[in-house]
Amino acid sequence: MSMPFYVAPEQQMKDKADYARKGIARGRSAVVLQYEGGILMVADNMSRTLHKISEIYDRIGFAAVGRYPEFENLRLMGVRFADVRGYQFDRRDVSGRQLANIYAQTLGTVFSESLKPWEVEIVVAEVGDTAADDEIYRITFDGSIVDEQGFVAVGGSSEHVSTQLKDRFAADAPLSAALNSATHALAHENGEERELEATNLEVAVLERDRQHRKFRRIHGSRLASLIAEGKRGTAENASGDGNSTEDEADE
Repeated sequence: MSMPFYVAPEQQMKDKADYARKGIARGRSAVVLQYEGGILMVADNMSRTLHKISEIYDRIGFAAVGRYPEFENLRLMGVRFADVRGYQFDRRDVSGRQLANIYAQTLGTVFSESLKPWEVEIVVAEVGDTAADDEIYRITFDGSIVDEQGFVAVGGSSEHVSTQLKDRFAADAPLSAALNSATHALAHENGEERELEATNLEVAVLERDRQHRKFRRIHGSRLASLIAEGKRGTAENASGDGNSTEDEADE
């Protein structure tokens, strides 16, 4: 008679966590950060049809990395919840915090009760009336939820991306400068610099001053011009720093 195979609960949780992390790390990263006009969302994504960034409700955006079918199910669940709650009560009663809590509960249940965890990491962002009212929540595969301040990177080599972004982030930066900071961080995802073209990026914003629905995608010529403007601004700043150093040396 064969004996049943026993695995300690701690080892089961560790194996699940390692499995999910490896799956998420195979994909490219995404970043969400504040800028002077609201919240910017940028993902390294070559697909034109499978979106990593989406709108959930009037003021709320969604960014995700990992397995597309799994985070797409989460997106749809969030849209349904927001639509029903906004219809039954008031559109202002739908908040990013509510959605983040629901996503955390769902992912936590899947992680603890299913044999295979979902290989996803998501961000729920809500733009407020002022920058101080903005909310950015990071939800991991095991249901952990973190209230992020200013910016967050998820997926892939998010530690490298966060390090790069931290050095260049400014909450009051114009859109072109914020986009340049985000693309620079994503281009150094694996510790090595690579070129990111507009066709490799999925970009959207939650615009604070936009009426009603705040979510807007940026693509095509508008995206290309913002990338070029951001590069020019970085080059001008570098040139200005160099000139001031020379002037000080002359003195």
